[in-house]
Amino acid sequence: MKARMMFMAGAAIGYVLGTKAGRERYEQIKRLSQQVSENPNVQEAAGRIRAKGEEFAGKAGQMRERIPQQVAGRRGAEQEEESPQVYPG
Repeated sequence: MKARMMFMAGAAIGYVLGTKAGRERYEQIKRLSQQVSENPNVQEAAGRIRAKGEEFAGKAGQMRERIPQQVAGRRGAEQEEESPQVYPG
């Protein structure tokens, strides 16, 4: 569904930019795109996508804070394992 909508939007933009139909056709496409964007179903879908994006961004932010600590912990464990035993003598 998302891919189809992206394709249609790209096709419409390409048509508008490449058309020789003139201003009248441009205005018709503009009105249609405005009607679609104001459609309650489209608004609802956009809201859900926005909420998912915010949720994803929050999780990514949490991961960004945890990763340096995890890497530092692993690095310390690896250094302890890899350090050679030195015996005086």
